Amino acid sequence: MCGIVGYTGDKKAIDIVVDGLRRLEYRGYDSAGVALTNGEGKPLLVEKRAGKLGNLESALDSRFGSSHSGIGHTRWATHGGPTDSNAHPHLSDDGKLAVIHNGIIENYVELKKELLAKGHAFSSETDTESVAHLLGDAFKENGGDLAEAMRMVCKRLRGSFTLLAVHSDDPKRIVGARRNSPLVVGVGKGENFLASDVAAFISSTKSAMELGQDQVVIVTPSDVTVTDLDGKKVEAKSYEITWDAAAAERGGFQHFMLKEIFEQPKAIADTLLGRIEESGKVSLPELESMADALATDVDRILILACGTAFHAGLIGKYAIEAWAGIACDVELASEFRYRRPVLDPRTLVVTISQSGETMDTLMALRHAKSLGAKALSICNTHGSTIPRESDAVIYTHGGPEIAVASTKALLTQVIALHLFALYLGQVSQGTSGKPSSASSKNSRSTLSASEAKKIGSELLGLPSKVEQVLETVEALREMTRGFKDATSVLFLGRHVGFPSALEGALKLKELAYMHAEGFAGGELKHGPIALIENGTPVIAIMPPLGSEIREKMASNIQEVKARGAHVIVIADTATDIPATDFAIRVPATDELLQPILSIVPLQVFAYEMALVRGNDVDQPRNLAKSVTVE
Repeated sequence: MCGIVGYTGDKKAIDIVVDGLRRLEYRGYDSAGVALTNGEGKPLLVEKRAGKLGNLESALDSRFGSSHSGIGHTRWATHGGPTDSNAHPHLSDDGKLAVIHNGIIENYVELKKELLAKGHAFSSETDTESVAHLLGDAFKENGGDLAEAMRMVCKRLRGSFTLLAVHSDDPKRIVGARRNSPLVVGVGKGENFLASDVAAFISSTKSAMELGQDQVVIVTPSDVTVTDLDGKKVEAKSYEITWDAAAAERGGFQHFMLKEIFEQPKAIADTLLGRIEESGKVSLPELESMADALATDVDRILILACGTAFHAGLIGKYAIEAWAGIACDVELASEFRYRRPVLDPRTLVVTISQSGETMDTLMALRHAKSLGAKALSICNTHGSTIPRESDAVIYTHGGPEIAVASTKALLTQVIALHLFALYLGQVSQGTSGKPSSASSKNSRSTLSASEAKKIGSELLGLPSKVEQVLETVEALREMTRGFKDATSVLFLGRHVGFPSALEGALKLKELAYMHAEGFAGGELKHGPIALIENGTPVIAIMPPLGSEIREKMASNIQEVKARGAHVIVIADTATDIPATDFAIRVPATDELLQPILSIVPLQVFAYEMALVRGNDVDQPRNLAKSVTVE
């Protein structure tokens, strides 16, 4: 979860590193620190402070302006609390080597015991300090080769990690390594960068390189070398970053979250771009290698994800089963490995992760593949681990998402799932538009050409409809302020409205730090209605006109209203709703696409509730953007 930055070149390293840390502060903000080289053989310049990045910046002095190479870190605490001593970087005993770390070293206790026996002194409670001492010893043992020291140490480590290290004896060189944790290289002219996210160096270069599992990278101002843990050189894949630095700035908005809420129409449009033809046919060239298998060899889909991505999966399930006629289950990736799941080669596992580095999801993916399942990922980050380890990937095109609470990542994930569902509904059709023999074999219901065209048209119309929802934001924000003293908010939904309700509750928990629960409307009388008392805010998502459950949802609204609830109903403009305290209107669309529209007001509600309660909207307490440890 931590943010890491490395720079070596001809510019002032402190400016580059601190700017990178500022862009990565969403990844970790319990403490921050830097270690800069200061010429061969001279002591490292090190400063670190608990708390926000500003605490570190205020502690820096003019000495740091003389360096042209160094590393920086923003921490999300795992081992040891957020204190100055636990902040990174950590140093070797002689103070010549500094290391920063993202992840968890699972065998650090036995390593620390070994190092204490050798006489090493520890000044922190972290697992990372063991790595600093190991690297210092290995550096001396191999005659001063920092890259070889890194390879030696990585072979001894268990767990997930990204490591960056510098040494005062080789001041222009930075060495990094990764295992199950993100690390990317930025390639410039006369300068090179290392970071846990391309956002750290996007203002300096758009040229990047992917690093694979258990690889070590050595950067100097003029060169980038990648090896495996045995020292053999490997060819790293290069790519161009498709967004610019402005995308990672607030652009006049008060918070990144609000900016990202308003970026959702473009993010949806970009994710749809070029993927739906006028006929309604879905074009996903990235799935060509799997097309035959999807048509003939898949009879079950299992979606694995965590948090908000899990809710995207729950929404996508409805479309997959309705449009493709394939059984689809959705599970929490964090729980998947800890039972005995039954999978086989006819199971397609779909993993969803904005960062592509979510550790629970990555480990679930590996377990599913070990059981013989095929693997598809939905991801926003090119070159990340989960897409690389999947058989195919559908990339969303949401651009950078800086706020910890996910908004546009969720909606683009839902769009990607809808595209996939529509693709599946068509993939077993022959060129004549009639079901193929493979489709008959699987007894799979598939979409007619007219149905596909209608759904495709509805999908393409979503960006403008989200724009219409955003036009009502000010009235919605004003309404929300009236609930700032509420102690609990309940969310009700049916069908695809149920996972939308779960997402609304999660957003409120994350941002407003208050009790919130999402319930299926049909479950209300099975217990949750006991929570309703006079004045309890209840947000209900009304199914569209023509839905077989619309009247049942109307009854649920009346049930909570009769018990004193203050009811807010989200409904489309074509739907009559029962008497209520406040109505949020969204444009009409296909029932399976309604979450794209109904979730937007829920995001705004959570945002405004956090704001009116005085909370940090972009960096909620105890949370980080990407969960890269289990």
